[in-house]
Amino acid sequence: MAKKPAQSDSKEQSISFENSLSELESIVTRLESGELPLEDALNEFERGVQLARQGQQKLQQAEQRVQILLNDQNDDAALTPFTPDAE
Repeated sequence: MAKKPAQSDSKEQSISFENSLSELESIVTRLESGELPLEDALNEFERGVQLARQGQQKLQQAEQRVQILLNDQNDDAALTPFTPDAE
């Protein structure tokens, strides 16, 4: 069983965010059906956790890239709190 996680790690890195989200939704549907044997349900749950973590990591990376791009454009601009116009 030690080989299986290594294989899934390489598969996880090559799968797109959209595909992993689609697979995760499919896993949730199968788990919610209640028709899977316990061992299969545990395997599906484990894969779902892996996909969720991978998706979270990809979202964090995207957020960091956006922050870097915004910071590069606004090096001299200071952030100030928003205050609506007083009328």
